[in-house]
This record gives sequence, C-alpha cells and structure tokens, in this order.
Amino acid sequence: MIDLNDRQEKILGIVKENGPITGEKLAELLDVTRAALRPDLAVLTMSGFLEAKPRVGYTYKSEGVESEIRRVLNLYRVKDIQSRPVVVKESCSIYDAIVTLFIEDTGSIFVVNDDNFLTGIVSRKDFLKTTLGQADIHMVPVSVIMTRMPNIITTSGDETVVEAIKKIVEHEVDSLPVVKCYIDFDDEEKLEVVGRITKTNIARLFLDLANKKDEGG
Repeated sequence: MIDLNDRQEKILGIVKENGPITGEKLAELLDVTRAALRPDLAVLTMSGFLEAKPRVGYTYKSEGVESEIRRVLNLYRVKDIQSRPVVVKESCSIYDAIVTLFIEDTGSIFVVNDDNFLTGIVSRKDFLKTTLGQADIHMVPVSVIMTRMPNIITTSGDETVVEAIKKIVEHEVDSLPVVKCYIDFDDEEKLEVVGRITKTNIARLFLDLANKKDEGG
C-alpha cells in the first residue's frame, strides 16, 4: 500500500476541494517552491490519485483511490482473515442447532454429513421461520430446513478477499463457508469446510488497515 506523507495528503485535500489547480498555485498555498513540490506531484500522478493536464492543472481522480483500495485488498487471501467454522451434523436436531447458534454467537451454521463433507447451511432466518411454525424442533433434524448443495455459495482459502466480498454482496449473505475440494472415486465433488468468512472478518481487515495507516505502517 502506498503511504502518502503529510505534504502529499495536503496536496490531495487541496486538489480535491479546488481542482483543477496549477502547480504554481499549489506551491503558493503550501508555501513551498514549485521545485520542492515536483516529486510529490509526480508520486501522486503516477499512483493515479491526480491527473495532470497542460494549461489546466491538477485534478483529483477518485477512481485512483478506489484502484489503490482494490490493489491492497487483492494482496489478501481468504485464508488470511478467515475464522473457525461452526458446524453440525445433518442429524442434529433443530433445537440443538439453535443452542449452538447462540453459544457460538454466529449468524449461520454449516451442516455436514457423516463423512464431514458440506451438505447444507442454515441461518437465523431459517430457525426463526421454523420456530414460528408447528415443527417439533426437538425431533426434527436440521437437514429438513437447511439450504442444500448446490445452492450454497462457497469460497476457498486462496480466493482474494475482493472475490469473497463480491460473492457476499451479490448473493446478499452474511457469511461464506471456506472449503477444500476433493474428488471421490465416482468423480463427484466433495467439499470439506475449513473455515468461514463473514462481514465481521472483512470489517476487521479494514480496521486493521486503517490502524496501520494511522500508525504509519
């Protein structure tokens, strides 16, 4: 990530508020010579934060900031920020699954078969709809109400955080199971749940990046 110095941050602020603005005017506002300003303007222009036009001056490029954010996020993989998954067996009762949901303080639970491969996912909304109905939650297994494969959006540890964020936003889900793929003897795909990535994981990453920026890291 490009760390801008204090002068470069000030330049961006001035150009954002007053652009287009000439290098001469910038030097005057910052009380420095144009020669002293030239390296900073070169860094900001080459990094995509500013655009320089002859006889017009410098303008602020918001897409340059967006590109920088995207570039930084692409440095991180899902495995770098994933957390421990919350998993239950298909035979687990809805009641026990709800207890697990509250104990683990999670929004979704991943469901696996006896071979520990992913078969479904169940969310708070699924539990709420069931408890408002007539089902005996002590007797009915969670497999009855779960969303089944192949209707589950997954990610892998090697996917970029940007790719995972896109999936979460596009499919309007709170979390994704992080899986490893295996092919069995019948050439069928089997998915082992090795983690989860949630909106909270992503928010923590942004907070960590902001703190590093504040600390000059």
